[in-house]
Amino acid sequence: MDFYHVIRTRRSIRSYKPDPVPDDVLMKVLDSARIAPSGSNRQPWKFIVIKDEETKRRVAAACSGQMFIAEAPVVIVACGRNIHYNRGGYMGDLSMLVDVSIAFTHLILAARAEGLGTCWIGAFNNDELKRILNVPEEWNIVAVTPLGYPKNESFEEPGARKQLSEIVSIDKFQE
Repeated sequence: MDFYHVIRTRRSIRSYKPDPVPDDVLMKVLDSARIAPSGSNRQPWKFIVIKDEETKRRVAAACSGQMFIAEAPVVIVACGRNIHYNRGGYMGDLSMLVDVSIAFTHLILAARAEGLGTCWIGAFNNDELKRILNVPEEWNIVAVTPLGYPKNESFEEPGARKQLSEIVSIDKFQE
């Protein structure tokens, strides 16, 4: 699939078929996250792949009750650990969010290229998810996504977006 088509048609999917994701496809998607770039190649990430029905339900409940998450055959939880680097001089312990988000973006784009749907979930209870998934203290949850084949939704281009002229400045910041 053409890369730009993948980018233009990746969208948040909230309804999934029960069809399992083949292991070889899942491994390709996960490998796309593995090879993502990170600052000083620290790779401060860990991805938890959840297939157990009860665990998926508990994770969905900890994601502000978004139970559609548990409908997908796979749920992936991206974790990050503190890299003790103050990116930009202001990010402090949260610098790892940049690296984990890059890897997670690779994962969701690879999933789209494989015909799989995802939905980047940012509404979750970090402490509850850490408890459910036995995540060590020095790690935190960065994002969650269901992963599966869309049920009734299709991949289509996004709705209204700002024009490039509204989001791009040349040489210096301009309002």
